[in-house]
Amino acid sequence: MTDAVPVVLGAAMARIGPEIDAIFDTLLAVPEDDGRARLFEAMRHAAIGGGKRMRPLLVCAACDLYGVARDGALRVGAAIEAIHVYSLIHDDLPCMDDDDMRRGKPTVHKAFDEATAVLAGDSLHALAFELLADPDTHADPFVRAELTLELARASGPSGMAGGQMMDLEAERVPLTELATVTRLQQLKTGALIGFCLEAGGIMGRVPPEGRKHLRGYARDIGLAFQIADDLLDHEGDEATAGKALRKDEAAGKATFVSLMGAEAARRQASLLVEQAVAHLRGFGTEADLLRAIAAYVVERDR
Repeated sequence: MTDAVPVVLGAAMARIGPEIDAIFDTLLAVPEDDGRARLFEAMRHAAIGGGKRMRPLLVCAACDLYGVARDGALRVGAAIEAIHVYSLIHDDLPCMDDDDMRRGKPTVHKAFDEATAVLAGDSLHALAFELLADPDTHADPFVRAELTLELARASGPSGMAGGQMMDLEAERVPLTELATVTRLQQLKTGALIGFCLEAGGIMGRVPPEGRKHLRGYARDIGLAFQIADDLLDHEGDEATAGKALRKDEAAGKATFVSLMGAEAARRQASLLVEQAVAHLRGFGTEADLLRAIAAYVVERDR
């Protein structure tokens, strides 16, 4: 961790990676007695090691607000990470972004093949809902049902997949309005981040009307996160980022940076972080990790 990362966040980030890896290592043990070994190896290649684990970290931080047991929070975190990783596998395919590197290593279709990559993504998608529906995640079936419903909404056509479709359409008809780009990113990136915070309230049995502050925080850091991504794509270092950069510029896609300019985008991201932190004013030290995450969103270099 750099000096810019608060101690509380550095410790949390160092802890969450091995915890999520351990869950995937157990769930994705490679079978030796049939023809599925290559599929499991591809899933492990994508899911274990690398990545910031920001979404599981957000889940655990939100669960900390309500004293939720760590084991259950981690299982929800692994579910959201499974959805995120499946989306990356599919995004990297030749029919989508056609990328060769992800998280500093070959993408799944490069390390294995396209058909295996599709199946690995499909299987991680299914694994996410298997995790949420399992009584080990939470004893209350109504909690498990609500988690499943909210993740389905966040990852489907009203969330991440819908945003990705808007992104594909933008290659054909370039976007020119900031409001439309904002809507695209609220679906493509923000919906899953929104689930991370919502999940903390659901696990803590907080009724929907009591989760407005969580939704406000998620909305603001979700947009700040995407603006920071656009800034990284515009001016970052590929070796540090572990992936190809400046793809949006090459494809002629509208981004927050192209529409606002780098300095205005940076100011907007900082304002969104301030707003996100303000949504936590009703909490004490139990929200320190969420406050630190908000600041880190715009300071990161990968």
